Amino acid sequence: MKCNPYSANLLTIQNKAGKLPVLCNSTNSVVNGKSRDASVDFCTKVWDTCKNISIQNSPFFTTVFSKFEDQWESATDFCNKFGGAESICFNGKSVLFNNSVDLTRPQGICIEKIGNGSYLSLAPHPDGSNRVFLSNQAGLIWLADVPAQGLGGTLELSDSNPFLDLTDIVHSDTEFGVMGLAFHPNFTSNGRFFVSFNCDKVQISSCSGRCSCNSEVGCDPTKLGSNDGAEPCRYQSVISEYTVNSSSSTPSEVKSAIPSEVRRIFTMGLPYTSHHAGQILFGPEDGYLYFMMGDGGSKGDPFNFAQNKKSLLGKIMRLDVDQLPIFNSNTEHLANYKVD
Repeated sequence: MKCNPYSANLLTIQNKAGKLPVLCNSTNSVVNGKSRDASVDFCTKVWDTCKNISIQNSPFFTTVFSKFEDQWESATDFCNKFGGAESICFNGKSVLFNNSVDLTRPQGICIEKIGNGSYLSLAPHPDGSNRVFLSNQAGLIWLADVPAQGLGGTLELSDSNPFLDLTDIVHSDTEFGVMGLAFHPNFTSNGRFFVSFNCDKVQISSCSGRCSCNSEVGCDPTKLGSNDGAEPCRYQSVISEYTVNSSSSTPSEVKSAIPSEVRRIFTMGLPYTSHHAGQILFGPEDGYLYFMMGDGGSKGDPFNFAQNKKSLLGKIMRLDVDQLPIFNSNTEHLANYKVD
């Protein structure tokens, strides 16, 4: 079945509590003010086509996996529930619009499932190809080809051959892990990209930045107490730069990245184990790297980090990754510098 690019407009039916638009089942039904084909009773056609087919996660069913015949005794029962003769109903054909609708502006989107994995981040390849980068929470990053639309293909990913493996340094837990990926605007020529993730300074000595609860923001770490058994600022929010530069290939041709980081851009200790966010994106116009931080955690932001202009928590930071201070990534981090 091919999805009409404007079919989501059907979901704009007013005053309908159901999950789907009604299915046309009356010879007097009209679609967007135009009479439908009287020879088509689409609701009965849906029943006849699908009644013996097991369908997973269908909005027609109350159970996760079922058949039409398991839920409804007959086409009449089914169409009493989902059929109708409203002014807008779906007859299985392309959706028609009146002249007031601008067809150059899609009224909705169609979604095609191409994988079953648990991925937190997806970034298109900067070279404009059909490739994407995906990361999971544990620290694996893949480069995959997006299958052609409508062919039923899936993403081909290999845990044994990822684009980059950071599982040795990433702390992954309920709200920790790889938080974001961002590729430099000139990635196709310089091979630079950035990863936002969390680490545990108890496990990795180089994972240590300034605690976000400090005297400059009017916070005393000793008064925070432990959170889920962890001392304040044990876990860190990190942005690191990596590269795909190779002497034999251009960045767009490289299938894997160099696992050792080029430099640590940012490291900051987190007061609690939740609400730390970590998405990173490059601005489309200015070329700066934007870093989104949560309020730092605990219920209701008790220390008002987000409201405190001196705190980096609850803020969107803008970093010029082309004009960074020179520092030893093992001893100093940008979080040790004052940020206005």
